[in-house]
Order: sequence, then C-alpha cells, then structure tokens
Amino acid sequence: MEPPIVIPSPPRRSNGVALALGGGAARGWAHIGVLRALDESKVRVSMIAGTSIGALVGGCYLAGKLDELEEFALSLTKRGLLRFLDFRFGADGLIGGMRLNRRLSQDLAGIRIEDLDRPLVCVATEARNGHEVWIDSGSLILAMRASYALPGVFEPVECGGRRLMDGALVNPVPVNVCRVYEQRHVIAVNLHYDLFGRAAIVRLSAGGSDREAQKDLGLTTPVIAAAQADPVQRREQLGIARSMVDAFNIIQDRISRARLAGDPPDLSLQPRVRDIGLSEFFRAKEAIALGYEATMSRISEIQRMAEVETERVELRV
Repeated sequence: MEPPIVIPSPPRRSNGVALALGGGAARGWAHIGVLRALDESKVRVSMIAGTSIGALVGGCYLAGKLDELEEFALSLTKRGLLRFLDFRFGADGLIGGMRLNRRLSQDLAGIRIEDLDRPLVCVATEARNGHEVWIDSGSLILAMRASYALPGVFEPVECGGRRLMDGALVNPVPVNVCRVYEQRHVIAVNLHYDLFGRAAIVRLSAGGSDREAQKDLGLTTPVIAAAQADPVQRREQLGIARSMVDAFNIIQDRISRARLAGDPPDLSLQPRVRDIGLSEFFRAKEAIALGYEATMSRISEIQRMAEVETERVELRV
C-alpha cells in the first residue's frame, strides 16, 4: 500500500491580526507604541480600521511612514505645537488644519488607500445626518483628515459630496469594521477605558449650598471646582474648550462601551493614558511608551492568536 500523500492546505485568510485603533487625540500616539511592539515581535497586521488619530497612525503605518510620524510626534513641544495650528475664529472649526495638512503632504502626497498592501478603513461621521462613513479608497490624506475632524476644533472635510467629521462621534473603536472585512482575529486599542469607569446614577437635590452638596456626596465637578479656584484657574476650567473636551471624552467612553459590549474584540489593549490630556500632543514619548508596554504585556497571547494554522489533509491513492 502506498503511503498517504500529505498535502498542506494554504494559509488561512486570517494570517495575522486586524487592529481597531480607537480615537483619543493626543493619547493616540500610544498607537505608535502598539505597532512598534507588534513589529518587534514579528506579529503581522492583516488590516487596520482606524477612528480619528487611530486612522492617522494606522494610515501612516500601512503607507510605510510610521518612522516619519513618530519623528514628527516626538518633535512637538508646547510652544512648537502652535506652528501647526491655523486658528480661524468664527469659522466651522477653531483650527483650519491646512498647516497640518501641508505637513502630512510632505510624506503622503499622492498615496491612495487602495494602493496600500493591506486594507485600511478610516471611520468618519457625516455631519448632516449622523451616518457612520467608512472610507476605504481614494486619497489617504483626505480620508485621515475626515476621520480626525473633531467638531468645534477642526473644520469639517468635504469628501464625496458629504461633509465629514470625527468618526469617534459614532464609532470610537471600530471593531465591527474588521468583522465586516472578514478578519478572524481582531485586537482593539481602546484609549478611553479607564477614564471614567462604569456609568453611575447620582440622585441630587438642587437645594442648599453647592459646596455642601459636593462635600456630602463626594462629588467634584468642573463647575464647582472652578467656583472655588483662583481667578486664573476659574477662566481655564470654565472655558469653552474645556467643556468641549470633557463632553467629547464622555461621548467616546460611553459609545465605545456600548458598541464593544455588542461586538467585542478577541483581545483588547488598554494603554494607561488617562493622565495625558486630549490636547497634550507634546507628550508623545510618554504615550508611545505606554502603548508599547500595554502590548508587550500581552504579546504571548497576541502571538498565539496570529499564528497561521495549517491544516494537513491526507489523501490515499
């Protein structure tokens, strides 16, 4: 009898892991650390779905420009950051974004999403009706800009006849995008997990002193804190920018919790970036290190997940 012929099947399509890179503004530099750790550990990334700064980092990575992005991020200082912002008071956003766009164009001009060697989807929000928009072709720069157009800060982006804003308004950590693209192993990078904790219901009487209510209930709110602060701190804490940031933090946290509960990833990375403010882009070194640390702490699980399982089929002739 002839010995069996062993024919290895082709590698499964799920070779590697898909990444859902969440929004988080300056905290998003942690995504660079995540990708560095995966590359160092020889874990292949099969696709990236990115929201907001997750789209920016993911797009630069797949375009082979992560080194340039990291160099740019590490070069930012408190004072130097202003060089990349073009303030436009009275417009649809506080920042036009053209200076940032010119900086991106130096490295990414002419690159189209469909020309990348792996799928990339940038998630945005349509301003007129709230639709979730997935951009998977066309100009890489335009797609990234649309995904990180934070309302009230960056002007919305006109794309395909639609007016697009930050994707974190509807899908802060886009795990479901990877599922639709038939990715078997999905890793989420959630930058808001430890900001607030689980939602709580607080019953409060509007009568009496605000200070006494705070003391009795153990509450600290921006408004009460500002009322007790010195005049300079009061102006900072009650500023419109602070209110927008607080609101956006809450929106991203609550939406991401709800969506991830319904469509959980196979593994979730949660870099401890809560102490980095949304606008503190000059803290890139710290954020990158936290992303790297969070990934390496679970790298054995990720490597097992990413292994190609080759089935062996025996045929007798």
